[in-house]
Amino acid sequence: MDRAALLGLARLCALWAALLALFPYGAQGNWMWLGIASFGVPEKLGCANLPLNSRQKELCKRKPYLLPSIREGARLGIQECRNQFRHERWNCVVATSTTAAAAPFGTSPLFGYELSSGTKETAFIYAVMAAGLVHSVTRSCSAGNMTECSCDTTLQNGGSASEGWHWGGCSDDVQYGMWFSRKFLDFPIRNTTGKENKVLLAMNLHNNEAGRQAVAKLMSVDCRCHGVSGSCAVKTCWKTMSSFEKIGHLLKDKYENSIQISDKIKRKMRRREKDQRKIPIHKDDLLYVNKSPNYCVEDKKLGIPGTQGRECNRTSEGADGCNLLCCGRGYNTHVVRHVERCECKFIWCCYVRCRRCESMTDVHTCK
Repeated sequence: MDRAALLGLARLCALWAALLALFPYGAQGNWMWLGIASFGVPEKLGCANLPLNSRQKELCKRKPYLLPSIREGARLGIQECRNQFRHERWNCVVATSTTAAAAPFGTSPLFGYELSSGTKETAFIYAVMAAGLVHSVTRSCSAGNMTECSCDTTLQNGGSASEGWHWGGCSDDVQYGMWFSRKFLDFPIRNTTGKENKVLLAMNLHNNEAGRQAVAKLMSVDCRCHGVSGSCAVKTCWKTMSSFEKIGHLLKDKYENSIQISDKIKRKMRRREKDQRKIPIHKDDLLYVNKSPNYCVEDKKLGIPGTQGRECNRTSEGADGCNLLCCGRGYNTHVVRHVERCECKFIWCCYVRCRRCESMTDVHTCK
């Protein structure tokens, strides 16, 4: 193994030592795999050296060709989480704790307190990560990168001849992606001890599935016309996944309408409010146990960065507005000077002449 690979492996070990110290909570296999997104090309390290639990390592050894898809799934989920919450008090970014600061550059935890807090934020993280894995594996199948899956052929040769269309093309095989996501991420409840762990794990398993259901729900139909002079006498249609950003928007809406459940599991999970327990919980709902903190003030122990220094929008009434984002503390205003090339013209022959333009912008940051 060359020096660069050894250094990468040493950084990986330091990261997971830090994470294990931060999160003693039992279902570690559900989040440890996220670190794959931070390290170069994971397949070069081999399954045994990756941050996976024993079940995941075994699956990795049997299906090593899925490693790029696993890494891409982690990257998709992390990116979309930060995209959906970029203007809010919790912006899907963890503060630098003392433990994390000891780790080498680039190996700080991806998420913090929220991974095991049982809050609405935990619910979103698990859902978006499970959805990311479904999306990346399914895309890889459709691209022909794997031998055991490809396109969904169950639809082909069907359709409506009388209406002039039929199923064809390459439909995304989302069922294979969902199967692999369940196999890779879902941690059996029977392997846990303690009532609190069982409640949190049951919640995480439910939210994993809610993320997968979001991908399936947003499958759309694309068609291509065939006929003389583009007459569209016959259409070939196939099913395809939506963009991951659209899936992220759906999960964000589910987050806003998430359901608080009881911290005691009997036969199944129940709503916390007794007068609402007759209302069914659907498999695409996001569930949480504990209420969220306000995320206004920094808490290094929990990895909450607070909102001090965050840029806000002075004229907005939404979550990114200075009033809400700064939690009533007020904001500072400073002027930023931007210098850029402008009014560029092509001069014969052969160069481009531009002016140097300056502009001044007010930037507001929370106190």
